[in-house]
Amino acid sequence: MVSPVTESQVTADVSAPNPEKLERIRHTCAHVLAMAVQTLFPGTKVTIGPTTDNGFYYDFDRAEPFTPDDLKTLETQMRRIIKAKLPVVREVVSREAIAAEIAQLDENYKAEILAGIPEGETLTRYTIGDVALSGIGGFKLTADKSKKAQAQQFWWDLCAGPHVESTGDIPADAFALESVAGAYWRGDENNPQLQRIYGTAWENAEQLKAYLHQKEEAKRRDHRKIGKELQLFSIQEEAGGGLVFWHPKGATVRRLIEEYWRQTHLAGGYELLYTPHVANLNLWKTSGHNDFYRENMFDVMEVEEQAYQLKPMNCPFHVLTYKSDLRSYRDLPCRWAELGTVYRYERSGVLHGLMRVRGFTQDDAHIFCLPEQLAAEILGVLNLTEQTMSDFGFNNYEVNLSTRPEKSVGADDIWELATQALIQALNDKGWSYVIDEGGGAFYGPKIDLKIQDAIGRMWQCSTIQVDFNLPERFQLEYIAPDGSRQRPIMVHRAIFGSLERFFGILIENYAGDFPLWLAPVQVRLLPIGDEQRQYAQAIAQQLQQRGYRAAVDASGDRLNKQIRNAELEKIPVAIIVGKQEVTDQTLSVRTRQQGDIGTLTLADLQARLDVAIAAKSQI
Repeated sequence: MVSPVTESQVTADVSAPNPEKLERIRHTCAHVLAMAVQTLFPGTKVTIGPTTDNGFYYDFDRAEPFTPDDLKTLETQMRRIIKAKLPVVREVVSREAIAAEIAQLDENYKAEILAGIPEGETLTRYTIGDVALSGIGGFKLTADKSKKAQAQQFWWDLCAGPHVESTGDIPADAFALESVAGAYWRGDENNPQLQRIYGTAWENAEQLKAYLHQKEEAKRRDHRKIGKELQLFSIQEEAGGGLVFWHPKGATVRRLIEEYWRQTHLAGGYELLYTPHVANLNLWKTSGHNDFYRENMFDVMEVEEQAYQLKPMNCPFHVLTYKSDLRSYRDLPCRWAELGTVYRYERSGVLHGLMRVRGFTQDDAHIFCLPEQLAAEILGVLNLTEQTMSDFGFNNYEVNLSTRPEKSVGADDIWELATQALIQALNDKGWSYVIDEGGGAFYGPKIDLKIQDAIGRMWQCSTIQVDFNLPERFQLEYIAPDGSRQRPIMVHRAIFGSLERFFGILIENYAGDFPLWLAPVQVRLLPIGDEQRQYAQAIAQQLQQRGYRAAVDASGDRLNKQIRNAELEKIPVAIIVGKQEVTDQTLSVRTRQQGDIGTLTLADLQARLDVAIAAKSQI
C-alpha cells in the first residue's frame, strides 16, 4: 500500500529534528545579517527579516547593489558576531520610547511598521549585544562617533521572536548567504524597490551540506533548462510572458498524459465535458469571482456592448451544465471532468517556467452528489489519485485536511457533515494526515496532497474541496425522494493541478529521463552507414505500425556521435544497425539504464518494450 509521509519524514536528511529550535536559529540569523549589513554598510535601512522553509531573508534599502563579494564579506562579519557570543535579549518597550529611537535612527520603514501595529498591543524588541559596550568581541560596529553610531553599538529589531539566547547558539558552520534579489516594499510595485538577501541556516554542517547538495541537484534538474535542451517547450516573449508553446516532443508527452487521464476517468465513472474559454461577465459576478478574484483576472473585453471575461476557473461552466436540466436524486452523483484551459493574470515578477504561467490547463472535475454519497465519492477520488500518482512514479505523499476558517459560508451542520466525510474517506483509505485548523476555503473544507519527488522535495498537486457556496449562489437543486427540492453538495477536485505545472514536476523528477511509456521518442535506430539505412527505416516503420515511437538517426554522423546524441537526448533505447545486423536480420540494442544488452530479434525487442511500458518503468 502506498504510504503517505510527513514532510519531516520526506526530508529527514536536511530538516531539523527540532523545528522550534531551527526556527529560532533562522530568525536570529536574519537579525545577525541585518546587524552585519548596517555595520559594514552604514546608512543602509532595514525593513523585515522573516524565516523561510529553508532559511531566512532580510530586505534592505541601499542605493548601491549588493555584489557576490559583498555576500562573502557579510558571511565573515556574521561569523564574527556569532563567535562573540553576544546576548540576544527580549525587551517589552513602550510605543513612545521605541518611536523615539526609530526617529533617531531615521529608520522610516520601521516607523511604518510601528504605525501599523494596533494600539494596545504589546511591543517587543530583540537586542543583540550590550548598549554599554563600545565594541563587541574586539571590533566596533561603526566607524564614526556620532550619537547615531553610538546607538548602533548594539543592534535591535522590533520583533515578536522567537530567537536563541546568544549569537553563539547559531552554528557558525551551518549557515550560508545564497543570493540577492529585488523586492518591493510590502510587495507593492508602486513602493520603493529593496534588495533582498536570502540565506539558509541549519542545526549542523551535515544538514547544510545535504541541503546544498539538494539545491545543486535541483539546479541540474531545472525544467526550464532541460525543456530547452530536449526541445520540449518554450515561453515565447513575443507572444507575451507566461504563455507556453508545446514543441513536438513536449506535445507528445502532453498527449500521453491526456490520453491516460481520459482513460482512467472514463473507467472511474466520469463523463467528460468541454466548455468555453470566455463568458459574459455576469457569470463571474454570480459566481463571486468578480468580487473575490478580480486582481487575478484579465481585463474585461467588450463584445456587442456586452462585457465578456476570459475564464480563470472552470467551475461556473460545470455549474451551468448541471443547472441546464432538472435533476433527480436518482441522477446523482454526477461526475464531470474536463481538461479546461484557464487564464489568470500573474505579475511578470512571479512567472516561472511551467510552474507559474498565465494560461494553463487544469485537470478539473466536479462531483454533484447527495450528502450521504459524499464520503464514498471522496474515497473514490483518493483511490483515483493514488492510482494516477503511482503510475507517474510518485508513491510518497503528505496529506493535509483543512477545516472551517473563521470567515465562511454555510450552516454548522453541513460543515460538520462535510468535514466528517473527508475524515471518514481518509480513514477508510488508511492514510495518515495533518489537520490544518481553520485552513479550509471559505466555501468548505478540503484535502490537499503534496507529492515527494526523486530528490525529496514536496509539490502541491491534488486537491479535493467541498463547496457549499456555488450551489447556493446558482440555486442548484435536485428532486429528493419526498418530492422536495434540495441542494446538492459540490466537490471540486484536481489530481495534476495543471498539465503545465505537472509536466514541469515530471521533468524535474526524472531529470528529463522519462520512463519508456512517456518518452517522446522511445527507440532510435543508428545506421553505421548509408547501406544500412534502408534496413533501419524498415525496422522503424514496423515499430511505428505497432504503436511504438521510433525514428532513424538521419544525421549521417559517425556512430560514436550518434550514440552520444541519443544519450544527450535521453532516448531510452538505441539500436545500432551494421552489416552483421542486416545480414542476420537482428538488432544490436543499447538502453540508457543498462548499456549494451546484446543482439535481439525484433520480436524479442518488442516483448521487452511491452513489459517496460506495461510496468510504466525504465527499460
